[in-house]
Amino acid sequence: MKVELLVPDTAPQTASAPVDTSGFSHALDAIGQVLGDATHAEDAYANGSGSLQDAVYRRAQADVALSVATAAAQRAAQAVQTLLNLQI
Repeated sequence: MKVELLVPDTAPQTASAPVDTSGFSHALDAIGQVLGDATHAEDAYANGSGSLQDAVYRRAQADVALSVATAAAQRAAQAVQTLLNLQI
């Protein structure tokens, strides 16, 4: 008869899949691309080679992307703050 001891201070070891940690950098790159596209569209309009409609549309897209990113960052900071305030 084999007796197994319980060790309460250690978590069970399980194999886990590799985690993709580049998601945040991809999101920042995408936001930078949208902001760059808006700037290029505005510059093209200023130089006479682009349309006002395209410049306004791309600026609106950039503003929305920036607003979403700001809201997500604020919520993440709030979640981290909540975790740090927990008493253990």
